[in-house]
Amino acid sequence: MKKIALLLIICVSSTTLFAQGVMGDWKTIDDNTGEAKSIVTIYERDGKVYGKVKEIFNEERRDVVCVECTGKDKNKPVLGLEIIKDLEKDGDEYTDGTITDPENGKQYKCYITLEEPNKLKVRGYVGFSLLGRTQYWVRQQ
Repeated sequence: MKKIALLLIICVSSTTLFAQGVMGDWKTIDDNTGEAKSIVTIYERDGKVYGKVKEIFNEERRDVVCVECTGKDKNKPVLGLEIIKDLEKDGDEYTDGTITDPENGKQYKCYITLEEPNKLKVRGYVGFSLLGRTQYWVRQQ
């Protein structure tokens, strides 16, 4: 009986995580060092999905502004910057939006998809998705 109850709890927990989908807080990981860099909150607004920098772990980088960004994001603080914009749900993926690299201000086409309940695949690319870079973000608990 205890095994059945435990199995039921595990199933409900994993279902809840998948139901959250991509929405929530995600820890970004530096490609070169493998260290956590920031927390990005992914949320829905007006039927589209966006992501905003919620926290920066490196104290020296917390007050940095996006000097290289263009348009309304130019010279805005990276902390609070909406880096993922206008993604639309397409099956299990969110596509047709953009992602901004706050390090250099460059904007790329983007898609995101949930690889596992706590692992988000974030792909930024130029032209078509074969020419780009993939990062894996970890759900913030």
